[in-house]
This record gives sequence, structure tokens and C-alpha cells, in this order.
Amino acid sequence: MLGEFSGLADIAARSRDLFPPPGPDLPERLRDALGVLELSAGDVRVERRWSDAGLVGEELSWTVGFGPRTRAFLLRPRDAAGPLPGVVAMHCHGGVKWAGKDKIADGPEPPLAEIVRLRTRLYGRRAYAGELARRGFAVLAHDVFAWGSRRFPLTGDQSAPDRHDLGRYDRAARDHEHVLAKACTILGTSFAGVLASEDLAAAAYLRSRPDIASVSTIGLSGGGARAALLGVLDLGIRAVVVAAMVSSFRDLRDEHVAAHSWMLFPPGLTRLADWPGVVAARAPAPLMVLYATADPLFPVQGMRRAHHQITEAYRSAPGHYTGAFFDAAHQFDRSMQNAAFTWLTDMVADNYPASRPMKGSQVH
Repeated sequence: MLGEFSGLADIAARSRDLFPPPGPDLPERLRDALGVLELSAGDVRVERRWSDAGLVGEELSWTVGFGPRTRAFLLRPRDAAGPLPGVVAMHCHGGVKWAGKDKIADGPEPPLAEIVRLRTRLYGRRAYAGELARRGFAVLAHDVFAWGSRRFPLTGDQSAPDRHDLGRYDRAARDHEHVLAKACTILGTSFAGVLASEDLAAAAYLRSRPDIASVSTIGLSGGGARAALLGVLDLGIRAVVVAAMVSSFRDLRDEHVAAHSWMLFPPGLTRLADWPGVVAARAPAPLMVLYATADPLFPVQGMRRAHHQITEAYRSAPGHYTGAFFDAAHQFDRSMQNAAFTWLTDMVADNYPASRPMKGSQVH
């Protein structure tokens, strides 16, 4: 890393004690390092309801106290009775910020062609939140700080960008993300910390509903990072699925660092633990990590090291961690989704005793 300046990495590792073994107080220290804010979903409104393809949907909105109202879709199977297991489904970064929840969940209108192309590239052409809901879950997909309804407008206009402006909007969002990260740092938080704060608020709202029996979380890429952090920061999260977003930081090279958003690199994180240590800090609570071995954004060596580290972290809870390797690019395709949905169903079934051994790590 860093070419002829690569010696900096060795000096920093020695001087700053990078990647230490995570201690039992890591969740508390992580909350402080991220700069997690006390946010809640206030003034929740049901904006619309609809029914389609075996599902019932609600478009919700709420305020977290700053910026435009958060918009969210809540999807449930049409004929479901009684409280359902809930899932907070995290939309990805994907280099697309004019949209958020719409990447993974359908509302009452057909998706734009740009969303269809993104789903083809990343999600096996599926709006996977709906597929998960059809399997018996109540799935909440919400926009988050800087995406979709929570985006920064190109001008003073808060309306959705014109379809001809979508590419221009995403270029502007990409070019200014470092400015947003700096602003968050000045305010004593971080880009990742603000996202985590809004995700905590969304999970707390979902848990507060009488029709929800439990809350789990799932996400790809940047959404996977958010799911991992939510699973560590919220002790009430039942199960976590992270897709194509786990590797040892110490194995990253220049091209990997350059490819990722500031949301993966909050200041001070590597002085707490390596990234797999953070992801595994929810042990012994259920965790599934899906590794994509053809992913150009992470080195395979880093994925293997991560799998080993997480397995060690779960040594006292055999079967509570499942790591699955897929010959896939940076995506959450249908085979990965099906594995994740089956695992989630096993983890949250009402008749699933807490003491029963869970499925063990699987390498495909």
C-alpha cells in the first residue's frame, strides 16, 4: 500500500497499535469512536398503502430531527397473521445516491429503468426486500443520510432530480462525500456514525410496532457495513447477514481502499480492532457473512483471514456463525439471497429454542 511510501504502514502499525484483539468493551468503544448520536424516528406517518404480488406495503415517513423526512417501505405477506419477524434491509452504496430504499424494495409504482439496471448488476434482477417478505418477514427498507429522500439537493430544490440529472447528481455526491465526512468529523461524529444513528432509529421504530416479533438486519456492500454495525450497537438485533463486505483491513491494498466509501473508514476504527473483529463483536448472537471470492473490492486473502478471525471469535458459541463463500463478483445474487433467507428463517423461527445449536460455518 502507498507505493514508495509503504513504510508508513509499518510505522503506523507499531506506533498506533493498530488491529488489536477486540476486548469485551468493544461495542461501547465503537459507539464512542463512531460518534453515534441519540436519534429516534419521530412523527411517523403512513403516507400510502398498497397491495401487490402477494404483499401489502406501507410507505412511511419520519423525522430524525434534521434534514428532510426519511421515507421507508414496509413490506409484509398479504395474508400473514400475528406478529412477524422483522428485518431492517439496508440499501447499498453502489455509487448511486439519488435512490436508496428503491434499490432493494418496490413501492406502488414500477421501478425506473436505472433501478432495474442496478438490480441486474447487484441483486440478480430482484427487489430482494419483497422476496424476503414473501417468505414470512416484515421488511423495512429506509433511506438514510445522503441517499434518496435524505439526499442533499443539487440546488435549493428538494424535489427529486430529473431523470436526465441522475448521473450528474451521483457524480456530485461522489465528489463531495469527503466534504461530508469532514463536516461529520468536525461535529464530533463520523459519516459512518450518522448512518449508524439513523439505522438505530429505524430498528427501534420497527421493534416498537405491535405486529413485529423480533428485529434482524441484512445488507450488501455499504448496506452490509451498516448491518454489521447495527448488529454490534443494538443488542436487540436477533440475527445479522452481511454480504460482500467483510475482509481484514490489514490485507487491503491501494486499489481496495480507493474503491470504498468513507462509510467504511471512520477515524479511529483500526485502533479498536480489525474489521472482522468489529463484525464479530456481537458474538455469540447469530451472524452470517457471505464472501464473494471474485469481488474486486476485497482481496481473497483478506476474506479468508476474516473468516478465520470470526470463527475464532465464535469458538465458544459453535454453530452461531455461518460463513459462506461464493464464486461471485461484488453482488448479492439469487443464490446468495436464497442462502441468506433460509438461514434467517432458521434463526428467527418462533419455535427455534435459544439453546439449540445453530447451523455451522459453511464454505462453498
